[in-house]
Amino acid sequence: MIPDFEHVIPVLVVGGGACGSIAALAARQAGAQVLVVEQNERPMGSTGMSQGLICAAGTRAQATLGIEDSADGYFADIMAKTRGQADPVLARAIADHAGPTVDWMVEALDMPWELDTGFRPAYGNSTFRVHGWRGHGGQDMVDLLHRRMDDAGIDVLLGTRLADVHADSTGRIHGVTLERRDRGREQVGCETLILACGGFAANHALVAQHIPEMAHARNNGHEGSQGTGIAIASKLGAALGDMGAYQGYGMLTEPQGITVPPGVTVEGGILVNVAGRRFVNEVEDIAGMVRPVLAQPGGHVWVIFDERIEAANAYIPETQQLMALNAMRRADSIEQLAAQTALPADALAATLAEAHAAQASGTPDAFGRVWGSDLPPAPPFRALKVVGAIYHTQGGLQIDASARVLRPDGTPLPNLFAGGGAARSVSGPAHWGYLPAMGLATAVTFGRLAGQAAAALACASDDR
Repeated sequence: MIPDFEHVIPVLVVGGGACGSIAALAARQAGAQVLVVEQNERPMGSTGMSQGLICAAGTRAQATLGIEDSADGYFADIMAKTRGQADPVLARAIADHAGPTVDWMVEALDMPWELDTGFRPAYGNSTFRVHGWRGHGGQDMVDLLHRRMDDAGIDVLLGTRLADVHADSTGRIHGVTLERRDRGREQVGCETLILACGGFAANHALVAQHIPEMAHARNNGHEGSQGTGIAIASKLGAALGDMGAYQGYGMLTEPQGITVPPGVTVEGGILVNVAGRRFVNEVEDIAGMVRPVLAQPGGHVWVIFDERIEAANAYIPETQQLMALNAMRRADSIEQLAAQTALPADALAATLAEAHAAQASGTPDAFGRVWGSDLPPAPPFRALKVVGAIYHTQGGLQIDASARVLRPDGTPLPNLFAGGGAARSVSGPAHWGYLPAMGLATAVTFGRLAGQAAAALACASDDR
């Protein structure tokens, strides 16, 4: 029985992170009335815990710096990184629309995103493609997006949870039940619904079911990532895709819980276990590196770098936080470094000597790392104790190129859209297909596509 709704919203967005905020702003720009519901009193989500970086190609920021890139090159990198197993329709949509979305954010929303030239091509990106707000992180992005929604006159209900949806036998959603902390439950009608309420990295049962190797790993994602949108849409007959995909990361500091920027290893840093030995190619797989880290004895490893590498990453907020906390062990010699980390000095000296020999010879080292002009650590040293963690999931609701949620037979549900962690991404079926800054790339790109498509559908309903 579908209730009689006192209020009907043309576009209802569930989730106030990057995906939901961008969806709302795009729908409002397209002329639709929008309501956003966000479960937290202060919007944060996975976006707030991220570095606020977006992988995009063919942007004006790239062109300004003389960086040649294209949607075709981006698409090729996605498919190569995922071994051809990413959904090609979604990969094409990201390749074609991520760049225009970043340009739109900069020009139409006055968001100060620029090309991060400190984030060198690595981990599958063949050129400089990572964009961000220099000196700012993901929470700054969320806060700025909510200011833009306020400027656009978009209503946002904070502390509000999606409890249920009301749909007919065709799968058309007519409204939702919302649960508000201060007012209990209420029902709101909607012409279209966009699910941007995160993935399932904080849902232990779902992680154990779909990503068993991460069942006992630390979750460094938002606790609200419970798979709410996935569960609700599944009841309506939605298809799922790539549920085993995730972004793990092998450099979460212990005990501070701060992410060591990838540039630390890209610039020459190494990982060593408690025996003082390397065990992985540190620049091969940004997400998959979590698995060998978790497999090491002692429950932790050390990232070893030096003063030069620290300086190259000093503009990044996480590096600044670690420096402010005096978290880095400092040493002027291998002997001091061994004493600071409780690592065996002989093994540590041999490990560093092997890395320097491989770099000097120009040949890949024992782990396949090609050093090129990058230099392994040298005195004065820096070291951080790190652990592996899961950051966010990359599988979810199957969507099309317009972010419409699909059934298993490929037909769309009538008025349901999804993006961000709730939707299938373009990382393939597992951990090894993740490109740097792809989480927010899919969030903002499919958020904008969902907002535009939902607004068009809602306006067509109004016309009828």
